Amino acid sequence: MKKIMITTIAGTLLSAAILTSCNSPAKKVENAQENVTEAKEDLAEANKEYREDMEKYRLETAEKIEANNKSLAEFNDRIKSQKMTAQADYKKKIAELEQKNTDMKKRIDEYNADGKENWENFKTEFNRDMEELGKAFKDLTVKNIK
Repeated sequence: MKKIMITTIAGTLLSAAILTSCNSPAKKVENAQENVTEAKEDLAEANKEYREDMEKYRLETAEKIEANNKSLAEFNDRIKSQKMTAQADYKKKIAELEQKNTDMKKRIDEYNADGKENWENFKTEFNRDMEELGKAFKDLTVKNIK
């Protein structure tokens, strides 16, 4: 009798523990919906940050390109007092730099958002190209001073 009673109590406790620890299918669906909602919110926030970063970078780049254009215009004015042969060389170099500057503006304007990783790669490559263009501008003006 004791064995039957102990077995019955143990079985009841075990059954109660199993039933209380299990989630019902409705509870599982509710938890899954909460997880999906949180994931959507996180994705929306990440996309917002990504778009803001792109817009900020485009504005910064536009300012640099405009500064390059201004430098070229100023440099064009300064070389007017140079000899004709020197002017021709400078004008050729200026035309090349203007074309590169225009190409850089076109590249940034035409970039389509196709993922954060691709954006980071594009930004790295674009920064390198802008630095090279900036060095070319400096080299041109340094040669003029000498």
